Amino acid sequence: MIYDIRHVTTYEYESNVSFARCSLRLEPLSGGGQELISHSVDIRPRPSERTARRDFFGTLTESIVIDTQHRHLRIDARSRVKLSRTPPERDAPSSAWERVRDAAFEATSLGPSSPIGYVFASALVPVLAPVADYAAGSFPAGTGIVVGAADLMRRIHKEFRYDPKATAISTPLREVFDNRHGVCQDFAHVMIAGLRGLGLPAAYVSGYLRTIPPEGEPRLQGADATHAWVSVWCGEALGWVGFDPTNDLLVGNDHIMLGMGRDFSDVSPVDGIIVGSPKQKLGVAVDVVLVE
Repeated sequence: MIYDIRHVTTYEYESNVSFARCSLRLEPLSGGGQELISHSVDIRPRPSERTARRDFFGTLTESIVIDTQHRHLRIDARSRVKLSRTPPERDAPSSAWERVRDAAFEATSLGPSSPIGYVFASALVPVLAPVADYAAGSFPAGTGIVVGAADLMRRIHKEFRYDPKATAISTPLREVFDNRHGVCQDFAHVMIAGLRGLGLPAAYVSGYLRTIPPEGEPRLQGADATHAWVSVWCGEALGWVGFDPTNDLLVGNDHIMLGMGRDFSDVSPVDGIIVGSPKQKLGVAVDVVLVE
């Protein structure tokens, strides 16, 4: 399957901004059944400085500086990707979770795909005993890692309420867990915290989710979304497998990866600082179009 993706981020400022420095992580990854065909980013006003590098996790990070006064900033990213991904079934045979845990701690590599980098607490995902206890309910002794992770995903989907007004990125994980509501990044963080609390490697993935309109209705422009899910290391045989707790889905060919890291702070698509305006209005529009 080949997709064209357009991701437009706009900022409208209450007053003139004299300086802006931003980090952009808008180039989809290649790997894990995904191939990047093309990518471009148009920025208005044009930056006076623009540099790019690959971060530790392999994500292309662009750093831009805008030092001309402006009231509007528009970042228009366009990509084409090819997907050929076959997720395992929920009840697929897999190594017992205890074996996966032990194998992760025996890893000899410290590279970005090594499981050992994803078993410890990170900036936005503390390891909390109540969350680990919650996750343990999906992992009786000897349970296969895929079966256990799929069950934890199902429970989060069933027991947590999607509410875009309930949280912000600064909302602590414990508050999300106690109140049982939030958005996709919150659900991903909760699932990661539970798995890491059991010693299992779990990564945060940012990306896009193609939405399919009801039969007979047109696809609305801008109706697709930035999204987040969890990648779980399921042992040497299966490697990294994606789980989407917001939708109770194993990740297939409707999920397009932007970046993978320890939590949202590693893969935020756009972040930065500005000088000059006390208030701003953010807009994000995403289109994911199936080409073939």
